[in-house]
Amino acid sequence: MTGSIEQGTSETRGSAHLLHFLVRLPRPVDKVWPALATEVGLAAWYTPADVLEHRLEGAVTLRGVGAGRVTAWDVERVAEYTVEGGGRIRFHLERDGDQGTTLRFTHEFRGEQETEQRWRARFERLIGLLEGGT
Repeated sequence: MTGSIEQGTSETRGSAHLLHFLVRLPRPVDKVWPALATEVGLAAWYTPADVLEHRLEGAVTLRGVGAGRVTAWDVERVAEYTVEGGGRIRFHLERDGDQGTTLRFTHEFRGEQETEQRWRARFERLIGLLEGGT
């Protein structure tokens, strides 16, 4: 299986913006989870996590994004980080066949700091990382 990124969607609700992506990843959930829920994993494709407490309501600081809390945590299924200035970033994993994973991604934020193109580039790095087997 190779990875793919479906066309993202963007919507605005008042002053909040929401980006949604469906990303198909070429590894099983247990291999994808560390890339979304560990300091080393996030640094490899997104941004370093200077602080990441692996539990609901744990502290999180994403370098260049902000500091906040883990607002959803279901091991190997959901990791959601809500950070001051960076909004709510949610990774929801689902099994996709025997060897793949579907990532349902949502980023809710205010302002203009994020774009669909920036997230697409990040997901391309994630897919490349996973296709390389690391």
